Amino acid sequence: MSKRRPSGDGMVRKRDDGRWEGRIVVGHKNNGDSIFRYIYADTQKELTAKLRQNIDAYQGIDLTEQSRMTLSEWLDQWLDRRMAGTVRSDTLDGYRRDLNNHVKPRLGQKQLTKITPADLNDLYAHLLEHGRLSRRQSSGLAPATVHGIHTTLHHALKTAVEEGLLPANPAEGVTPPKLPRSPKGILNNDQLDTLMAAISRDPLWHDFFYVELTTGLRRGELCGLKWRDFDSETGTLNVRRTIHMKKGGGLSEGDTKTYAGMRAILLPKSTVQLLRERKRAALTEWIFPDPLKPENPTHPGGAYRRLKKLLEEAGLPNIRFHDLRHTFATHALAGGVDAKTLSGILGHTKASFTLDTYAHVTGDMQRHAAGIVGDFIQDIL
Repeated sequence: MSKRRPSGDGMVRKRDDGRWEGRIVVGHKNNGDSIFRYIYADTQKELTAKLRQNIDAYQGIDLTEQSRMTLSEWLDQWLDRRMAGTVRSDTLDGYRRDLNNHVKPRLGQKQLTKITPADLNDLYAHLLEHGRLSRRQSSGLAPATVHGIHTTLHHALKTAVEEGLLPANPAEGVTPPKLPRSPKGILNNDQLDTLMAAISRDPLWHDFFYVELTTGLRRGELCGLKWRDFDSETGTLNVRRTIHMKKGGGLSEGDTKTYAGMRAILLPKSTVQLLRERKRAALTEWIFPDPLKPENPTHPGGAYRRLKKLLEEAGLPNIRFHDLRHTFATHALAGGVDAKTLSGILGHTKASFTLDTYAHVTGDMQRHAAGIVGDFIQDIL
């Protein structure tokens, strides 16, 4: 039995055509045989430099035989065996659609280990300019769509690294298109007072919007609340599910957007009292049932339409439903709630995301803090 050669071990030779060829061990098959990576150059000096780069790149890496699969084969495995059951079915469908339509036609047949940052940069540039290859779109994809494709690819390739199929993630060396930041429609204090007055005149929808404005829940999370999620003794609300609108009509009940979305919220006293009183007259398991079909939850589309009507009648800006969440978060930060606590209330995975999302508020807070510190130091001096 031949001795197992360590990764990074290699050899150099001059080919009959005058070019120089080098190879290094980058992994091992199941039977112990070496897996080689071949490098070519016109001169021995050029080859030596390339070999050194590859030896450094594969230092401590021991790829498996599966690393020879194509990108397309790996993406299918990643979707079916790694992601299925860990994300919502509609999220998984979105990943599959993007990869099948936009990635596989251009890079799918390339060997996984040969995907480079340059390949990904070229892919993104093509998608931004021409869009879907098979349909030959005259206009490119939106930067946000290409950014989403990059995020999905980055995750898939990162998993390949973790499983010994890649020495490094080529997506790390790529800068995706910047996301255009759409301005958030945040209601100021006066506008918020106007909206609160408007919902007080709407007994059917008052409680729904009051809870939204005091918790910042996502629309589907608010629609999906059940009475077993509310603890009237401790004043807490457990967010466990979300309601989705299915294509073609109807609703489905699913998991929250992220694992951090499963959370317990300590409610303001006024919201606790509102829900206690509402529970006394409850007839179904849903905290906010459909007004016409109380056995079902409130339809997210119906909540959206009602908000638009309320805003119009009150003479308020035509904001999105999600902007009620932004309004809650902005006023919470401005009122002194720290970013870590707020990220837990909102169901963000990281507090850094909360800080980035509401940088306009935290910037004002930092300036205020700087003024306080400056006054304090001046008093001492």
